[in-house]
Amino acid sequence: MKQNIKYEDAVHRLEDIVTRMENNELDIDMLSEQLKTAQQLIKLCKDKLIKTDAEIKKLLGKGASAPKC
Repeated sequence: MKQNIKYEDAVHRLEDIVTRMENNELDIDMLSEQLKTAQQLIKLCKDKLIKTDAEIKKLLGKGASAPKC
């Protein structure tokens, strides 16, 4: 799975997989494939959230140490 997929696109794909599972639209072979895809999408989303959280903390940390005018 490509890492440059946007977070929102990954979430939408996950939502689509869940909807299809809930509606029993997947046969057993597709279910297995879609579950693997869902696992990859979840990892990708988690990694993006962790990276973004670290960047925000870094930016806020820099802002807190900046001299006040």
